[in-house]
Amino acid sequence: MTPLRPASDPETFEDYLRGQGWIGEAILAKRWDETSLGPIEGWPLALKATIRLAMGSRQHMVFFWGPDLLQFFNEAYSPTIVGMPPDPIGAPFTQYWAEVLEGVRPFAEQALSGRGTWYEDLPLRLTRGGVTKDTYWTFSYSPLHDDEGRIAGFMNVVNETTKTVEARNALTEANARATGEYEKTRAALASQREAEKRQRLLQRELAHRMKNTLAMVQAVVTQSLRHAPSLDEAAEVVSARIQALGRAQEMLTEANWEASDIRAVLETALEPHRDAGERFRLDGPLLDLSSQQAMGLALAAHELATNAAKYGALAGDAGRVEVSWTAGEDKAFLFRWSESGGPAVAAPSRKGFGSRLVERVVPGYFAGRGELRYGPEGLSYSLRGSLDPEA
Repeated sequence: MTPLRPASDPETFEDYLRGQGWIGEAILAKRWDETSLGPIEGWPLALKATIRLAMGSRQHMVFFWGPDLLQFFNEAYSPTIVGMPPDPIGAPFTQYWAEVLEGVRPFAEQALSGRGTWYEDLPLRLTRGGVTKDTYWTFSYSPLHDDEGRIAGFMNVVNETTKTVEARNALTEANARATGEYEKTRAALASQREAEKRQRLLQRELAHRMKNTLAMVQAVVTQSLRHAPSLDEAAEVVSARIQALGRAQEMLTEANWEASDIRAVLETALEPHRDAGERFRLDGPLLDLSSQQAMGLALAAHELATNAAKYGALAGDAGRVEVSWTAGEDKAFLFRWSESGGPAVAAPSRKGFGSRLVERVVPGYFAGRGELRYGPEGLSYSLRGSLDPEA
């Protein structure tokens, strides 16, 4: 196994943006003090977390935030606005999309009232590169919340379906003209409809996963703010937790969001804590986790490793961590984390969000329960539950 090393100090939000290509540079260069959001250093953590989430996704994502619904988007979405007006970063929604505003206004109003939307092949007449033409869009609008839980904007997970609709229409017209090719055209249309059905199912699933991820991010931000003793510490904790979620999401994206092997999940989560020597020992069978279970267990492993680096086995040179898991034929699941060789530990006087996360939140993805123990040999943690998400 690759040696583990301690996590480095978390980067600032500005440092993060500098590593995000032209979009990050555009955000840094914009005069935000002249907008309703104000300078970047005063932005709410929920906005920064949503930017990180969008930047780390390969799905086409654009969102709008604040009183003027200012625009942010990721690299995957950027081809959508080629030929559109300049300066798209921070542009007000009603101004930048004035040409199609009446077509999308009902969906935006619904999202801003707290209800998500979904629409397939919405026709919008749009001008790009000086050419105005009919375009078609399949998208989901979802409400976004600020640090206080108020609706602050909405997220648009979107795919342009213009070419698909045009191809379908062309097939229909060809079928009407060439009666002698009727059966062949009918088969082609059936194949086309089946492909479109699969695409719609995939888009729905992507939107569902994105909503689940947003809900997890918002819970992390809200609970971290609520239980942190200071805003600086809250920012540091939130940044670390969002990065842990980002690493898990990147791994799931590489696997096409199919079942993920538990060992790969844990090694990804523990990667930032490598140092010299065999500090971690992982032991367990090949085991697949659902996408939500994988993200939950990755977040739990991050919390346990961070705590060990600060107060437990990873705080000194001699400490070790044993991580093991088993599964029964009935899909019963047992996960253990055991520390040794570190300083003496004692139960904290108060339990923060990290404790609640590993004892209550993450076990929920396994329909089980988690338990922390503070013994003379070191901290240990166990999670008992089921690999069946419906259990």
